[in-house]
Amino acid sequence: MRIITYEEFRLSRREGIPGEVMEAVGKIVKDVRARGNAAILDYTERFDGVRLSEDGLRVDRREIEEAYQEIPEGLRTALRNSAERIRMFQERQVLEGFSTETAPGVVVGVNFDPVQSVGIYIPGGRAAYPSTVLMTAIPAKVAGVERCVMFTPPGREGAVPKAILAAACLAGVDEVYRVGGAQAIAAMAYGTSTIGRVEKIVGPGNVYVTAAKMLVGWDAAVDMPAGPSEVLIYTEDDDRADWIAADLIAQAEHDPCARTILVTTNRSLATKVKDEVEREALKAPRGEILERSLPEAAIILVKDRGEGIKVINEVAPEHLELIGGGSEEMISRVRNAGAVFMGEYTPVAVGDYTAGTNHVLPTMGWSRRASPLSVRDFLRAREYVRCTRDGLRSIGEDGRTIATAEGLLNHARSIEIRMKECGGKK
Repeated sequence: MRIITYEEFRLSRREGIPGEVMEAVGKIVKDVRARGNAAILDYTERFDGVRLSEDGLRVDRREIEEAYQEIPEGLRTALRNSAERIRMFQERQVLEGFSTETAPGVVVGVNFDPVQSVGIYIPGGRAAYPSTVLMTAIPAKVAGVERCVMFTPPGREGAVPKAILAAACLAGVDEVYRVGGAQAIAAMAYGTSTIGRVEKIVGPGNVYVTAAKMLVGWDAAVDMPAGPSEVLIYTEDDDRADWIAADLIAQAEHDPCARTILVTTNRSLATKVKDEVEREALKAPRGEILERSLPEAAIILVKDRGEGIKVINEVAPEHLELIGGGSEEMISRVRNAGAVFMGEYTPVAVGDYTAGTNHVLPTMGWSRRASPLSVRDFLRAREYVRCTRDGLRSIGEDGRTIATAEGLLNHARSIEIRMKECGGKK
C-alpha cells in the first residue's frame, strides 16, 4: 500500500478497460453469437473447469426450490429480512405516470411500463453472492418485469451454490442458467437455441464481464460498468485506524483489480492505516487476491478538506465512506459517488447486505454520469399527446413555422391541412 500526494495520484491514475481485455472478450462474444450453446459449453469447460451438457445449462426449478429449504435457517432468515428492506426501498422509487395541459386543449403525459425481459449477472467462482441476486432481481420484479433470467458461473462440480439458488427463489427469478463470464453476457444479448435473449442486462462482474456488457450494448440495453469493486474512505481524525484498515481490506478481497483508497489530511493516521493493512492482510482470508489488489491500494495525503473533496469528485468512487467530524457538511459538497456511507458506524458492508440500498453501483468513474441500480432501470417511459380542435389551433402555427424553418415542408403541411378545418391560420 502506497502513501502518496494528490499530485502523484493524478499522474498515476489509469481508467478504462485494457485493450487486450476488450479484444479477448470481443472474440468470445462473436463466437457465442455464431455457435450458441456449443461455444458456451466450450468456454464453460475452459474457464470454469466443468463440462456441461446442453440440457444441463438451465437449473431445474425443483433444485431452486429445494435449495431455499436446505440452506441454514439463520441464512434464510437473514436473506428474507434483507429482501424486505430492499423491496421497501425500491417501492418508494417507483415512477408514477402523469398528465398536464401545456396549452388550452393540449394534454401531454407519460406512462411507465416495465421492460419485458431482463438478464441478471451474478458473479461466482471466488465466492457466492446471494445478496447480489436480491439487489438485482427484486428491483426488476418491483418494476413488473415478467421474465427475469439469472446467469452465474457453475462450481467445479457443475452445481450452483445453494445460497444463490435460495436467493433466486426468494426474489422470484424465473430462469437460472449455470453460465458465467463474457459468454453469459453474450448469451443474454443474442440468445441460443435453448436460451431466450433479453431486452436488458444488469449486474456486477469482473473486468471481462464489464467489457462484454459494453460490447453488446448496441443489441441489448445494459446498466453501467459495475465492477471491479472500489472504495474511497475520507477522514481527518487520528483514530479508528483498525476500522479503516478492515474496510479497505473488505473491498480489496473482492477482486485482484479492486481499487481501495484512503484520503486524509492526517499523516500520522496514514502511517497507522498502512501498517495495520499490511499486518492484517498477512492473516486475512482470500490472501491470494489481496496479494494482487493491495499493492495498487493508495493513501492520498491532502492539505485540507477542500482538496479532499476535489479528490473524491475526481475519482467518483463506487463506495464513499466519510468517517469522523465534518461528514454532514461534506455530503453537500460531494457530487460524484455511487453510494455514501456516513459516520464511523456505517461500513460499506451494511449497504452490501442489510440496509436496503443497492450494492450494484457504477464503477470506473461512472458515478459522474450514472446511478445505482434501481426499479427505475427496469421502467420505460411512454409519452402521449392529445389535441382538441382548439388545442391544435393554439399550437399549430408555432409548429408549422418551425417545420418550415427546418425545411420539412411535409411536416408543415400535415399541420396546415388540419388547421384549415379548425379555423386556424393557413
